[in-house]
Amino acid sequence: MTGGNDQEETMQTQTQLTPEELSKDAFFQQLARLSEEMVAKHGKDFSMGALVLAARWIAENRIGGEARAGTPS
Repeated sequence: MTGGNDQEETMQTQTQLTPEELSKDAFFQQLARLSEEMVAKHGKDFSMGALVLAARWIAENRIGGEARAGTPS
């Protein structure tokens, strides 16, 4: 019996990712590396809090500094 990796490789070969999907995948990989580094240096609580805060800033359109804080989304 073969492992699930053969089936996964076949599916990846058959499916071409779009440039947007490739870009999103690269960002997910960056987030994973950053998250792992943050957990290793400062623990889970800090890391989760920082990522939640970042998500909140995105939702409130505050990314890029306070100058954009009043700008509606």
